[in-house]
Amino acid sequence: MARILIADDESKIRRLVCDFLRRAGHEPFEVGTGREALDAFNSDKKIDLFLIDVMLPEVDGWEVCRKIRKTSSVPIILLTARSAEFDEITGFEAGADDYVTKPFSPTVLMKRIEVALRHASTSGERNDRDIISLDGLVMNNEAHKVTIGDRTLELTLKEYKILQKLISNRGRVYTREQLLDDIWGYDYVGDARNVDSHVARLRNKLGAWGEVHLKTIYGIGYKIEVN
Repeated sequence: MARILIADDESKIRRLVCDFLRRAGHEPFEVGTGREALDAFNSDKKIDLFLIDVMLPEVDGWEVCRKIRKTSSVPIILLTARSAEFDEITGFEAGADDYVTKPFSPTVLMKRIEVALRHASTSGERNDRDIISLDGLVMNNEAHKVTIGDRTLELTLKEYKILQKLISNRGRVYTREQLLDDIWGYDYVGDARNVDSHVARLRNKLGAWGEVHLKTIYGIGYKIEVN
């Protein structure tokens, strides 16, 4: 059972999602504003996943996502009534793990929630190589921390796992489909463009290191290149 917060200003949407979550054995909580979502996050109440509407009153969903990501890697799924690519990219840049467009299928939404929870539950598993270093970048898998020099990177869970996958197998090219299967899961129902969005954001956070080492193999996928 997971404790899941639904932040949406439409009460009908909240009730629908809460009903499906209860049937799946989860414990849902609902709020109608971005401020209430942040209050819930900052309270002592443990939330295992956030389902956040982009167009929340008081504080919009993107900003709620950004504030949560400053201190937590808890799974976040954004909801939106718009399907523009800009909105989707903005959501991933804010740190969202997934993005669902309204109107949505409750069954598909539940599947995406299950996938996000499953990956979050395994993210803390100990890696065979606790410390990975390459050209000034240090990845501490036990502490779940990445540094370049004296700079600590703020990575989302998906960004971290992409980097971990690529740097642990440096020189090997991974296709978008392989990364989707390995990181999002075989039963993920989203678009392969999610990989491109996450890699682009990861490369930006890596800065000069990313420009040198995180390579796009056009028409195929991505790899970490060792010079």
